Amino acid sequence: MDDLQFGSRNKRGDWAPAQKLEAAPFAALPSPARLGRWLMGYFWPWNLFFFTLTVVWWTGFLPDMATMAALSPGWIVGLLTANIIGILGFFGAFELRYYVKRVQGRRFKYNGKFPAEHASDVFWFKRQDIDNFLRCLLIGIPIGTAVEVLLLWLMASGRVATLSWAEHPFAITAAVLAVPLIQELHFYVIHRAMHHWAPLYRWVHSLHHNSVNPSPWSSLSMHPMELLPYFGVASWALLLPSHPIVVVMFFTVAGFGAIVGHIGFDRLETGSDRATPSHAYAHYLHHKYFDVNYCDNGVLPLDVWFGSWHDGTAEGERLMQEQFQKKRERMNTA
Repeated sequence: MDDLQFGSRNKRGDWAPAQKLEAAPFAALPSPARLGRWLMGYFWPWNLFFFTLTVVWWTGFLPDMATMAALSPGWIVGLLTANIIGILGFFGAFELRYYVKRVQGRRFKYNGKFPAEHASDVFWFKRQDIDNFLRCLLIGIPIGTAVEVLLLWLMASGRVATLSWAEHPFAITAAVLAVPLIQELHFYVIHRAMHHWAPLYRWVHSLHHNSVNPSPWSSLSMHPMELLPYFGVASWALLLPSHPIVVVMFFTVAGFGAIVGHIGFDRLETGSDRATPSHAYAHYLHHKYFDVNYCDNGVLPLDVWFGSWHDGTAEGERLMQEQFQKKRERMNTA
C-alpha cells in the first residue's frame, strides 16, 4: 500500500496520519453518529478480542475455585506459564512480522527508524529490543501474574465475597464489560501522577520512556514500582460485582492490551490493498512528547477534559507548546 495516500513523511522518515485523532465523544454532548462510532470502537477490534481471550483463559487455563482456594505452586506456576506463553507469543507475533521480518517495511511507521538500528547505554546489552523483551519476560509478566494470583486466591478462599454466575449473570457480565473503561481511568491517574511528581518520573517511569521509539516488547517494559500499580487495576474487581473472571479480564486488558499503544505502526497491512488500523497513534505521541495523551482517550476523553490532549494536528502542536510555556513559567516563578 502507498502510505502517503493516508498521511505524510518528514525528512527524517517519520510518518504521520493525515486524519486527526478523535477522542471519545463526551467532552460535549455527542451526536448520535459519534456515539455510535464510540460504541462500535469500544468493542471492535481490541476489546472484543480481549473479551474472547478472557473466556479462553478462564475455561482453558484456570483451575476450579477449590484448587485456587490454596496458594499451591501447581496452579500458580501453571498460570504463570500460560501468561508467559500467551503474552510473549502475542507480542512476539507482532515483533516478528513487523520488526524482524519487516513485511511492510517502514510503511505507516510513525518513527522512521527501527529500535534495533540504534545502540544505547540506557538499555541492557545496548539493545532496546533485547532490553524490552527481557523486562517483559523477567519482570512484567511475573509481577502481573502475582497480582492476578493474589486476587484469585482472595476470592476462591472466601476472603472476599463473590457472586454466583448462575444467580447473577448480568451483574458479572456488566462488570466484565466495564473493565476497559476502568482500566483507562486508572491508567490515566497513575500515569499522570508519575509524570508530575519528579521523583516518581526520575526513578521509576523514566525507564519506560527510554523507549522513545516504542515497539511491541516496550509494552510491559516498566520499572517494578510502576508495574505494581499498573496491574493493581485488577483490585477494582473487589469493588465491582465480584467474580474471578473479572480479575482475569483486568489482567487480560492490562497485560495483553498494553501492546495497543506500542505497535509503532498506524496501520497493519494484511494484504496488498488491505490494512487494519492499530489505534496506536495517541500513545505514540505520548512517547514522543511525554506530557500529552496520558491515556488513549478512546473510552473517556480524559486528556481533553484536563488539557493534555494532542490530536496529531498543527493545532494540537500549538496547544501543546502553550502548555509547555505555562509550565516553564510556573517553574521559573517557583
